[in-house]
Amino acid sequence: MSTEKWTADHLRVPANRAIHVEQRRRQLLPVVDDLRRLAREVEALVGEIDTIEGDVPGQAWVRARRVTRPLYKAADDVEKAIGDLVAFNARYERSYEELPAKRAKQREEREEKRRRKLSAKGVRPAIGSAEAGEPAARTDQFDDVFSGLRKGA
Repeated sequence: MSTEKWTADHLRVPANRAIHVEQRRRQLLPVVDDLRRLAREVEALVGEIDTIEGDVPGQAWVRARRVTRPLYKAADDVEKAIGDLVAFNARYERSYEELPAKRAKQREEREEKRRRKLSAKGVRPAIGSAEAGEPAARTDQFDDVFSGLRKGA
């Protein structure tokens, strides 16, 4: 996988998604550590700089904070990206792997509940009822009754 680029087709397989998340985590965690280290060093460097002529009290601290904040934010953003990859993996599993099975189970439970309810009332299923999505089978059982009717009447 190291010579190929990751594609959406690769991420359809759960094992490949886990490998992808782990690879990205290993790539990004050193970046986060490096950015935080660099931010601390810059913070220490600008903290040692004395106030500049014309500063009001506390302005040197505010300036140092304003300068170093983007580095800390960059580290936080990269760390958040790792969390987003983990969230993507979990959402994909729930939405595309677990959901179809869950819905099929719910559909079976509803049908079973409906059958029990009808059998408790003593009602039999309708004649020639087809499953959803299947065309109803044509029955010639009642043709003689309706043969005298005109279409659209």
